[in-house]
Amino acid sequence: MLNVKYLFITVLITISAGINAQSVDSIKTNKGNIAIHFLGHGSLFFEFNGKNIYIDPYSRIADYSKLPKADLVLITHDHGDHLDSAALATIFTTNTTLYWTKACEKNSKFKALGKALSNGDKVIWKGILIEAVPAYNIVNKNKAGNPYHPAGEGNGYILTFGNKRVYIAGDTENIPEMLRFRPIEVAFLPMNLPYTMTPEMVKDAALMIDPKILYPYHFGKTDTSKIIDLLKERPSIEVRIRKME
Repeated sequence: MLNVKYLFITVLITISAGINAQSVDSIKTNKGNIAIHFLGHGSLFFEFNGKNIYIDPYSRIADYSKLPKADLVLITHDHGDHLDSAALATIFTTNTTLYWTKACEKNSKFKALGKALSNGDKVIWKGILIEAVPAYNIVNKNKAGNPYHPAGEGNGYILTFGNKRVYIAGDTENIPEMLRFRPIEVAFLPMNLPYTMTPEMVKDAALMIDPKILYPYHFGKTDTSKIIDLLKERPSIEVRIRKME
């Protein structure tokens, strides 16, 4: 059962911050609740024990001037809809921790402020274990025949909040490394072509990860109802569709 008092407080904070209260989910852990805000595209905002954690802040889909300042920012890769200097500048403070990739470090004016993580790296931030995991294309390639997201360049992130492991995939396909990510409580999987996955690929990824809760995200105009149908024979995976314009 959700902590009703906590959820009520979260909604009040959300309204005052200018976020749509309907776009908040609460996940219970043994160290407190995670409030999940679905900002849009590949952008997420978590609140946990008084800390504000942003994933791939993107100024085209949210007014970050109305959102709380960041305690932690995670950037998955250096494409402009994930590495957005304008959004970073709005939420960044001298107390903000920024983790990203080596390519991000090379291509951003914030290069002196971030800490690069490579696939396989692990760090502990404020009691939260952060694991950088692979995120790349195998099938989907550009006109030159190169993967939209080459292996080794981008990160997904697994965050351990208390007793719950949350996987934010970044821009990736259903790569074989996913078999090693278990156990995962909550998974955010991208579902938009040609850059990430088809619903069928997301199904395959979900079966490898076996999360309790699956959120399709970064899905553009993809028909999200397809993944619900594809996973109907795996009722142990709860598919939650949220607004992610």
